[in-house]
Amino acid sequence: MLKKLRGWLFTELNSNNFRRFHFKQTIIWSIVIGLLGGIVVSAYLYIMNGLVHAVWHSGKHAIYALLPTYLQKINPVWIITLIGGFIVGITIKIFGKCGEISAVVNNINMEKGRIDIRQTPAMTATSLMSIAFGGSAGPEAPLVQIVGSFASSLGDKLKLSSNQVRTFTFCGMGAALSALFGSPVGGALFALEIPHQRGLEYYEAILPAIVSSAVSFAMCRLILGYHGRLIKFMHLPVFSMQNLIWSALIGVFGAIAATLFVFIFRTIENGSKLFGKHYMLLAMTGGLGIGLLQKILPKNFPITSLFWGELQLNTIVHSRNIISQHYGFLIGVGILVLLAIIKMTAVGFTLHSGFRGGFIFPMFFIGGVLGLSISLGTHYYVPVAIAILCMMAAVNVAVTKTPVSTSLILLALSGISMLPMLITASMVSFLLTTKINLIKTQRHRQVDIIEENEPILAEVD
Repeated sequence: MLKKLRGWLFTELNSNNFRRFHFKQTIIWSIVIGLLGGIVVSAYLYIMNGLVHAVWHSGKHAIYALLPTYLQKINPVWIITLIGGFIVGITIKIFGKCGEISAVVNNINMEKGRIDIRQTPAMTATSLMSIAFGGSAGPEAPLVQIVGSFASSLGDKLKLSSNQVRTFTFCGMGAALSALFGSPVGGALFALEIPHQRGLEYYEAILPAIVSSAVSFAMCRLILGYHGRLIKFMHLPVFSMQNLIWSALIGVFGAIAATLFVFIFRTIENGSKLFGKHYMLLAMTGGLGIGLLQKILPKNFPITSLFWGELQLNTIVHSRNIISQHYGFLIGVGILVLLAIIKMTAVGFTLHSGFRGGFIFPMFFIGGVLGLSISLGTHYYVPVAIAILCMMAAVNVAVTKTPVSTSLILLALSGISMLPMLITASMVSFLLTTKINLIKTQRHRQVDIIEENEPILAEVD
């Protein structure tokens, strides 16, 4: 019995030394990848949250205790981030420089879907240190690379064809994103959309990726628990033609904001090249910049530019009354726009100085802040939920080129059924930014190299 089961799960190698998986076998292995993904994401988030708490609570107090009194009074956050830059530099020296989302996308398109698992230790260590010390990049890109590389390696160990290895890689990427965002379908589709500039093209991997994503989501929630929606609105919007028009206009503003972000990002990228291979100096400069940028904001402003932005999304929603009461509508709008520009700059400093992480949550943060400024600037004539969520979608879609999955992820994060408005904002922003590209390795699907007898799609029993 066990021999028969093993033969069904693995099959025999053919003359070209790769296996042909039937569709049911692919689904079984996608479940395995989902279980692995849920465990890996849970462990990563547990360690990440522990490190953030250690740095910004006990660690911060210990460092401040060593400082002169006059420095303690001005709350020198930049000292913490400078130390973070030093530690990130040390990490790069030890583990080497690891790739980022552009490298992952390039591997999907040009390297037969394989993500090099040898970079996983470097990405894990560097990203955890980057996030722990306040870097403006989130855990999504590291988790995509970590879980995706495990899935890719599994496909290689099973001696699968290149097309099936790519399907495994998509399963791993979708598993990571769905567990993080809490959206099984959205996470799977995001993994499939991001390699391209014009939407999803690896259609054969949709079902296995969704299965892995759903299993990973369930496993992660089983381990870490479910704490409700991440973004909670008091007043829910309703579908109307007026709100649909607002969402289209917000899509235009989101495209403009994304264009500004790409310009800032590229400018910082060019500046970082002046450091050459002095990774330690570059990382410390980046850490110092991240800390000093926060000091530009008013001292008691409720929203900070530090960290990747996930836990601040709910703060953005509920800080509108505080901002309008303390700063007034006009000044409040100005500070929010300034905060968005500061965050754009902080993301550039983070990702170009050796810190590692993803920019999906930072894009949501930037969109949320600008959306709040739109609602605040119109004296709430534009509903807060419409302004914030549609701006979040528009900014992220313009940068990542993922209109469908971004809308589904935001629905899962907010629990609000406003798909028509989100799709409208996403598509307007998407169409206006077709010539703007942050991820340079995004491209149309290449014609697969088909070895003799190699199936493009797994056969059905």
